[in-house]
This record gives sequence, structure tokens and C-alpha cells, in this order.
Amino acid sequence: MTVLNREDVTGMILASKRQAGLTWESIAGMISMSPVWTHSACMGMNAMPAGKAQALTEALGLPQEAALVLQESPTKIWEQTVPTDPCIYRLYEIVGVYGPTIKALIHEKFGDGIMSAIDFDMSVEKVPHPKGDRVKVEMSGKYLAYNAW
Repeated sequence: MTVLNREDVTGMILASKRQAGLTWESIAGMISMSPVWTHSACMGMNAMPAGKAQALTEALGLPQEAALVLQESPTKIWEQTVPTDPCIYRLYEIVGVYGPTIKALIHEKFGDGIMSAIDFDMSVEKVPHPKGDRVKVEMSGKYLAYNAW
């Protein structure tokens, strides 16, 4: 008996997506979730609630065991310190250049704390622009104040 793991299920999802000619937007619509969260969960970075995992496996024709794997709490591990993929690297560059600014502004507006990456949402939009289309990434996370004790 073969047991599926997270990487197996991710591979099945990607193969099904490719074969059906689907987009992340359309897959997200099938399970009534955002494309950002859906992709992240399909890549193994978030656990899916049971109903969403079941809906995804049915929509993509995956084996029933895949739904159980999708519900497991992930171990979030990055393979390298700074990615070499140009698109991902630029996001690291943005955080490297503007991270201290974002932190300073959060502290000025909210106090000593952080933006949650757990109670969080994000969208990625294409915005037409005369000088060339723009990528708009919008993030929203709950403010979490540091405790003093």
C-alpha cells in the first residue's frame, strides 16, 4: 500500500491543473477561497479545512487520501536562504529595502508589535498603466502587540 505525502499531492494538483488548463483563480473559485490562499495550501504551506480539502480533491479528481493529506498541519521549510528565481528574489529585495520602513511605520501607527501572518489575507492584481502594466500586491494582517510581563 502506497501512502501519499505532501509532495505527492502537490504534484497531483499541479498535473491536474495543467491537464485541465485551469488557473489558480478558477481552482480557488471551485472551493470558494482566494487564489493566494488556495495556491499556498496546494503547495503545502497551509492546512486546508476538511470541507475545502474534500471539495478540491473532488473538483480535480484526486484520490480520497489526498484530502486527508491536505488537512495535515504543514512544516514550513524553505529550500534556500535567498531564492534565485527573479520574481521571488524581487520580493526579498523589497523586504530588504523597505522592511525597516514598514516596521517603523507599523510601530508609529500601532505601537510595538507585528502584523500577523496567521490572521492574514493577500491579493495580487494586474493594474493597467500607460508605462506598462503594474503588479499590485495588497497584504492585510491583524496587528499583534507585544506583551510586557
